[in-house]
Formats: sequence, C-alpha cells, structure tokens
Amino acid sequence: MSVRLPVVAAAAVGLLLASCDRDAEPVAPPPAPVGPAASGPATPPINTALDRRELLSAVALAASNYAAGATATTANSLVGRQFDIRLAFGCEGAEASPADGAGDGLARWSWGPDRETIRLGLTPGDWARSALIAGAGQDRWEAVEGFWVARPWMAADGCPSIRADPLASGPIAPSPPTVGLAAVFEAGGSRLGRRNGRAYTHTIRQAGDAPLIALDAGYRVRLQGRVVAFPDGRAIRCRAANPNQRPVCVAAVQLDRVAFETPTGETLSEWRTG
Repeated sequence: MSVRLPVVAAAAVGLLLASCDRDAEPVAPPPAPVGPAASGPATPPINTALDRRELLSAVALAASNYAAGATATTANSLVGRQFDIRLAFGCEGAEASPADGAGDGLARWSWGPDRETIRLGLTPGDWARSALIAGAGQDRWEAVEGFWVARPWMAADGCPSIRADPLASGPIAPSPPTVGLAAVFEAGGSRLGRRNGRAYTHTIRQAGDAPLIALDAGYRVRLQGRVVAFPDGRAIRCRAANPNQRPVCVAAVQLDRVAFETPTGETLSEWRTG
C-alpha cells in the first residue's frame, strides 16, 4: 500500500495539469458580421436644395475669384442644383409702397385705405440689357428678370435682430444690393412664369373686427427653382465698376415657384410655372 499511493497521486496531478492546459487554449473569435456596406458601393449623399447660406458662400467665392482675376477651369458644381431661398422684407414693420420701387427686384409692403388691408408686392427687374447680363446671354435668352437678395451679409433668412442706432443723425440709406438671382428665359422657349413687368402682389384683408397689425418680423418671399449656367459655364456672374468696390454678383436660375409667406412659413399666395 505504501508503494502505490505516490503513483495514484502522480496520476491525479497529471490529469489536473492536462485539464488546465485545455482551459488555457485560446478561443477563436466569432466571424465578423457582414454589414450592408460590404455587399455593394456606398450610397452617395443626397444633393439637397441650395439654401441662402450656401448661395451666399458660393457668391462670396465667385466675387473673390472675379476680383483676383481667377478663371474657372472646371464645371461649376452649382449648375443643375435645386434651390429654395426665403427673403425677408418689411422688417420692424417698415412700410414702403410697392409702387415706389416698381421694377427694382425688391419686395415691399404698404397699408391700404383706412388700414384695413396690407398690400405685398414684388416686381422683378428687367435685367436683359443690364451690365450684369451684357455679353452673356442676349442671343440665348429672350428675357432676364431679376430678384435682389437683401442684406447679403446675413446667412440667416429672417430679419436682423439689431436695431438702428438712436444716436445716428438723419435717415440712413440701406446698402445697395450686391447679390441677386437672374431668372432667365430661353429664346423661343416657354413663357410660363414670365412677368413682363407685372408685379407679384398679395392683399391681406382685415378679418372681422380684429385690427390688422404690421408684423415686426416682416414677411417672406420664397423663391424655388434650379440653378442654370451662363454661356461660359459658370452659375454666377460678377461685375464691379471699380477695383475698390464690392463686386455685384448674380446667379442664373430658372424659377419653379414664387410665394409670399408669413415668418412662420404659412403660404399667403404662390405662383408656379407649371
């Protein structure tokens, strides 16, 4: 009995060591799951409509290139893009008769008789023979109707929050517009959407006994459509009378929709080309 005990003990130790070795063996990781991206090419990003911020960024670059004398060597990425831009007017309840600026491409509002109505108006400018278009499309375009983007230093599409300086003496004239949209109409093409000097107008009427109130937040003009190209292939054309002046730049577009809206986006009236 004294001789066999060590053999049994040694066998038990051997079994224990073998068990430990088996426990220490590495476990192979499970295969990585195959995701949808591995089955095909990645989905390209959605090309969303150009908004005010993007338009102004593109115009700033075009103005810089124009001032520096740079020449575009590649196709303009804006051409063919849809755009959706809202332009604020009548901020702080500022009234101006739409007839006062007929044909200047800026929206206005004014009171009607006895303050029982509010009239909104926008008459596109006739830019077909302007310096901005001269030499760029007379043979190709039958008409060019212009819309100015007020306050191009603001990326937001609402009214400014700052107020006029109370210490300033006398009326301060607004800065001249430097950014615009040129709605172009091909020679011999469809005349849908052409205004031919006619204004977009809308009348807000008094409802019941509630008095009309001019909105401090103003109103909005919403322009929607597609960016097209000038004959040189660029979407934006700039001009300046002097190298020390900020260039005036306009984008060539085809309009699909023009609308008057409230500051919250409620449509008051609209015009569509088709």
